[in-house]
Amino acid sequence: MVVMRKPVPVEEAVNNVMEYSKTGGSEFLSIERCDGRRLAEPIITKHPVPPFDKSPYDGFAFHSRDTKYASTTEPVEFEVVEHIGAGNVPKKKLTMNQATRIMTGAQIPDGADCVAMFEICKQFERDGKPYISLKRKMQQEENVVHKGSEIDQGIELVAKGTVINPGVKALLATFGHKSVHVTNKPVVGIFATGTELLEVDEELEPGKIRNSNAYMVMSQIKRAGGEPHYFGKLVDEFESSYKSIKDKLDKVDFLITTGGVSVGDFDLMPAIYEKLHAKVLFNKVAMRPGSVTTVATVGDKLLFGLSGNPSACYVGFELFVRPLLQRFLFNETPFLKRTKARLAEDFPKPNPFTRFVRGIIFIENGQVFVRLAGIDKSNVVTSLASTNGFMVLPGGTRGFTKGSQVDVLWLDENQGQDTF
Repeated sequence: MVVMRKPVPVEEAVNNVMEYSKTGGSEFLSIERCDGRRLAEPIITKHPVPPFDKSPYDGFAFHSRDTKYASTTEPVEFEVVEHIGAGNVPKKKLTMNQATRIMTGAQIPDGADCVAMFEICKQFERDGKPYISLKRKMQQEENVVHKGSEIDQGIELVAKGTVINPGVKALLATFGHKSVHVTNKPVVGIFATGTELLEVDEELEPGKIRNSNAYMVMSQIKRAGGEPHYFGKLVDEFESSYKSIKDKLDKVDFLITTGGVSVGDFDLMPAIYEKLHAKVLFNKVAMRPGSVTTVATVGDKLLFGLSGNPSACYVGFELFVRPLLQRFLFNETPFLKRTKARLAEDFPKPNPFTRFVRGIIFIENGQVFVRLAGIDKSNVVTSLASTNGFMVLPGGTRGFTKGSQVDVLWLDENQGQDTF
């Protein structure tokens, strides 16, 4: 039997797990189907933006030198020789005192170096031909958006591993990516352990509770970019539980079990790890909640034994599983974003180990604050719905008072960091 129960520091445990991190494969998806996926390669500009000199306004394009002597008493006149809409290419090269009627976004014609806005030009006809007059001098390149002024060709715009959001999709379309190279989603299997568990549609019975952990973890996996596969419940019987886990290992990239990792008479996971010839990286962490979190390897597969208590299970996933999924998805900043915050209320509980308290992070008058999301017990589930981050309270402390500065980890931030 696995007997090691020496608690390891949280950071050491995280680093141990990340030594087994790997990147996954990739696939091509149509631009219509790639939302929320991560790029498997960077977006490189295929051409400058804009790809030609263009007008930012509706107006008239001509050469600025022809307005050198323009004034309110002596306006200059231009014959309008062409009309260009956006998407049309100018056909005429302008000569002295000639202008082109131009629409917003249209290409500047040869022979022009400025654009006068429509509102400052007076239109009239002479001998059946369109003309404009202008009472002010124009500067060279005035109201001209130059080719490549936004971005040049061959520049990396978006790094691989970036989530495809609406803005990224706009760039994909701009540079002609009909299909997109995205990372494969890591497949994560889930077993819930415990004869006491009921499924969500079953009526409560004495001594039984509904299985919340599996559905919570599935949602966490999806939020982290993975594809969850729920394989059902494991009853407190060794051989059937061992066989179920062994049979599913080849079907997933990672496997999670919830519960069964303590030292009770019906906690079977330590014995299952032993029969699988698993290498246990650690089976106790100096943290609250989730001290019994266990991680083991079987071949190239990582097995996560998360606590059966909902809040402990939740914390264990975010600290140990999420970064691996992010790294699998080519994310170079796989860890939760960590910042400072002020406590909005007292937290008098002593902390023998590092404590990750479910919290609500909020901003008030430009300053970041955090308060408890609810009851701070590992078996509590009701506080999780409003949790958007964790307070990180170091071990060996006797509690904290309102206004104290503490570290917080943000749960809903796409932007992470490269170290824990």
